[in-house]
Amino acid sequence: MADEELVKKMLRAVLMSNNSGVSLSRLQVEYKDMTGELIPYKQLGYATLDAFLYNIPSVMRLDKEQSGEVVCHPRTGNEMAHITKLAARQRLSKKTGRPQVVNCQMRMKPAAPLVLNAKPRTSLRQPEHRGRLGRGGGRGGGHGDYRTGNMRDFQPEGRGGKPHSTPPNTPPRKPSIPSERSDKRMTLPPRFQKEVITHLSRNPQQSNASYNPTESTTPAKQRVPHTAPYSPKLVQSHLKEILNKHCNGLWVSKLPQLYQEHYKQDLPIEALKDLEHWTHICTVEKPCISKPQEFLLYPAKEMNQISTPPNAATPPKHDTPPSHQKTPHHTQKPSPTSKPRSPASSRALPPDLRQRLGELLLKYSSGLWAHALPKLYQDTYKSKLPEFVLDNLTLLSDICTIDYPVPDNPKRAILYAKVVEDENRNQSGLAQLQTSERRLSSQTVPHLIIPTEEYPSVLVMEAADTNSVILRYIGESYSKAQEKMEDEMREFYRKDNTKMTLSSPCPGQLTAVRAEEEEEILRAQVCEVMADKVKVHYVDHGFSEVISGSKLLELHEKFFRLPFQATKCKLAGLESFSHEPAVLKRFESVASGKILLAEIVEREEVPLVVLYDTSQDDDININAACLKALQDKSLESPLKVNSAYMNVTVTSVCSDGTIYCQVPSRGLAKLNEILEKIENYFRSQVTSESLVSQPFCGKSCLARYKGKWSRVEITNLHGSRVLDILFVDIGVQASVEVTELREIPPPLLRDIISIPPQALKCCLADLSVSVGSWTPDAVQWLRDTVLHCSDCSLKISKVDESKHLAHVYLFTSKNFHDTSCSLNQQLANSDLWNHQKDVFLSSHGPSKFPPTNPVTIQTSSSSPSEGDKTVHPLKKRSSPPGGQSTPPGSPTKHLALPPGLELPEVGQNIDVFVSVACHPGHFVLQPWQDMYKLVVLMGEMILYYNQTDERPLKVEKNQVCAAKMENNWYRVLVKGVLNNGLVSVYQLDYGKHELVRGTQLRPLTQEFCQLPFQAITAQLAGVKSRQWSEEASIVFRNHVEKKPLVAQLESVQEASQPWDRKVVIYLVDTSQEERDIWLHDIMAEFTDELTNAA
Repeated sequence: MADEELVKKMLRAVLMSNNSGVSLSRLQVEYKDMTGELIPYKQLGYATLDAFLYNIPSVMRLDKEQSGEVVCHPRTGNEMAHITKLAARQRLSKKTGRPQVVNCQMRMKPAAPLVLNAKPRTSLRQPEHRGRLGRGGGRGGGHGDYRTGNMRDFQPEGRGGKPHSTPPNTPPRKPSIPSERSDKRMTLPPRFQKEVITHLSRNPQQSNASYNPTESTTPAKQRVPHTAPYSPKLVQSHLKEILNKHCNGLWVSKLPQLYQEHYKQDLPIEALKDLEHWTHICTVEKPCISKPQEFLLYPAKEMNQISTPPNAATPPKHDTPPSHQKTPHHTQKPSPTSKPRSPASSRALPPDLRQRLGELLLKYSSGLWAHALPKLYQDTYKSKLPEFVLDNLTLLSDICTIDYPVPDNPKRAILYAKVVEDENRNQSGLAQLQTSERRLSSQTVPHLIIPTEEYPSVLVMEAADTNSVILRYIGESYSKAQEKMEDEMREFYRKDNTKMTLSSPCPGQLTAVRAEEEEEILRAQVCEVMADKVKVHYVDHGFSEVISGSKLLELHEKFFRLPFQATKCKLAGLESFSHEPAVLKRFESVASGKILLAEIVEREEVPLVVLYDTSQDDDININAACLKALQDKSLESPLKVNSAYMNVTVTSVCSDGTIYCQVPSRGLAKLNEILEKIENYFRSQVTSESLVSQPFCGKSCLARYKGKWSRVEITNLHGSRVLDILFVDIGVQASVEVTELREIPPPLLRDIISIPPQALKCCLADLSVSVGSWTPDAVQWLRDTVLHCSDCSLKISKVDESKHLAHVYLFTSKNFHDTSCSLNQQLANSDLWNHQKDVFLSSHGPSKFPPTNPVTIQTSSSSPSEGDKTVHPLKKRSSPPGGQSTPPGSPTKHLALPPGLELPEVGQNIDVFVSVACHPGHFVLQPWQDMYKLVVLMGEMILYYNQTDERPLKVEKNQVCAAKMENNWYRVLVKGVLNNGLVSVYQLDYGKHELVRGTQLRPLTQEFCQLPFQAITAQLAGVKSRQWSEEASIVFRNHVEKKPLVAQLESVQEASQPWDRKVVIYLVDTSQEERDIWLHDIMAEFTDELTNAA
């Protein structure tokens, strides 16, 4: 019998993670993604899923959309308020009115799949090499390393005399005493209970904790490396060869293993001691503070420059010995650059050219496409980049490193600025920051470390200006640790505080303070000593007040261990308006005293952040909201009912019938005047200062539209180089590379920010606005009729303030008095509109994101049709690029699929990233070191498909194509076509099953089939296959999902198609410097619990 309360909790967790609700058709998919099982409504006594859902109103509410689709929303009534109250232990100071301790979080902002910078990954730390009989013996290597000895001959003991599969060379674990229980239902092991409860409350900060497997490991004696006299020159030459294959870094613990594999001899122990002195051979970096014997090796600078071949088409394969390397056939082809060097290409770069290129590369620390370099150089310095630079990129090897994510096209290389010295300094500075302490009141207090989460929860206290916003981080090591400390302080000082009074306070001294009319004891720092009063600053709460000196107590040394919790941050995009009263007033109203999510743009001593309020249905960008406070309302486009406007410019027509117009106004005239000044400014500027090097959501900047600079707002980031933008004065969305953006010139910044967006959002009155109501032919007819028509007029019939939408009658002449002559009436009476019900799109629900008109920014996306006032048939549009051999909308019959993903041999290690984890019997891996190639590929797909034809694809089962989901494009396999127009697809690179609209599918071009599909279906070795419980699945997910791990290959189940192949592996978490966590050890506890309960 299923546990109904647990099912309710899991359903609530699913709904809380989707701020816009979950459609009924997707609920089972979302639930299975989280639990690995379908909703067990029949086991709970319900005939249908609908009956069960309608019977749990405390968990969700069911709303029917206009399209008829049912959407499930989390219940946000009194019950959720009660849960929030329990989760957030808020103690308010009556005098200050400020929250003292808060432990709740905002709804998590979903992370984009392209958060990784498109930069080659170094290898992960491998499991400890402890000899043949120790844990992880012979596993010191990465991809390509193999075990020593016959691993399968070792038979460890199982628990309770029942052997279960254990990774070779793993010592037996200490038997656990089974807990007594009165029923047959599995009881969750106590040490996992908190983790499951935390997961159900959707607290990501607390779900990443790792737990100690119950084990008793006596490491075997290490094999002593070779100690005989050795030849340093011979070892150095061998080391050079190894480092040439690992130019992105190599853990020294892996070196003996690789040396043995390559040269069939042990690495002399004296050589390990001499590595730091061989600066001409290698560079040593020590990132492990608590484990100094573990460090990274890199090729020496001189060697790195010399060893880069001029015709390199691919980066070296990491951690793969020569005998196991399998290079695809196409990489053996000579690249276009592998030709005799011309005299021009062999000369060194001129100093001024080298300096300019260095400036451009430093502006894009996450990498710069080589193909973007000529245009960027031309735009920035008003001169042409010499052609020999791209023909021989190795000329740039002294100022950048070069990577080739697209093997067949060396000019698609990515250039990374060399900042080795700066990185070392930053890393050493970070280490000093983590270990250094400041001395106050003769005691030391550690510095506060910025959380590692992508979106940490914060409590905003106050802001004197936007460059010094005071906040507190929410989480296990922050607010919860503070709450625990203040509980201890209250108990400590309650016993006897008469002898602890601070008699002679001095400025800068740390003290404990009894809060006014409260039992609370808070940490504070003395700011100023007066006659009988003292001004103190509460270091954990970020505010100051004047109190009586009798309230000061000596702060015991044990309360110096926790860092001060009140810290500062800067709001990105508001640096130039940090003291503006309007900005600070808006910030006070939308952010002060609230728990928000913080996106950390720059991790500095005072971090640069973007704040989000995710408590509503739509996320609110606090930074952008504060910037809009500077807009002059008198310059907004007029919106008056029954008003008519002539000389209207229609700038965009969306696929759901929404149109954007520019209406003559003071604001539009002023905007055009400033944009003309910006054109003149960039014509005369010769500097890289205007390049956008740090993009973030909500940032206002400039991009070219039809050859002219226009205002844009960044709406979404796809990695570090591809992003989505909105032309705010035109209403057009586009995907561009970051190199196409420019900062607003400082002299014109205030003037242009004061102008509200000039794109007026409209819809045609009397015609419905939804994707299903507008056929592609109807949309194209409207575009051909109104775009580029210089004589449009409109009349406003209604204004929907909540949606900022104007219902209008649109005309292509000045005859706006007769609505029967409007385009609305012409379209309503046409065959294009009458036949819309026959289109399968009509059954679709509304999309999560507003439909847009994909455009190519430099040119128009449709031909002009000025003055056209009648309905006319459309011309057939050309087939989508990449599918020239097939008719529009038909499946790609002759698509050559990419080669299968190369796997190591059985027994070898490979670094992986777990993208999906249902339970130990089913999870999905991605190769860790090649993930940057997938980021590059998806960025290219976004740029390509967002600018191509919208004609839907005729889909068939088992077809490989491209699909748009959540503003990203994925390579997918069609699993089934539903009658309602939805298509079931499998993401070939991420391993997820999704439902998408058929209109979101496009043919996959051959260009995007070079990279092997990255998803690898896997099963955990070392545990028996079984039906895993919800609790076990939750614990497994918390330990592996969205994490880089080391996998040891146990077996491979081959298949005819790459997506059907499955591997059985051991997983090891080596993120902690002190120990390795073997996942089969953790999950075996659940196996034993179920066995004992049976």
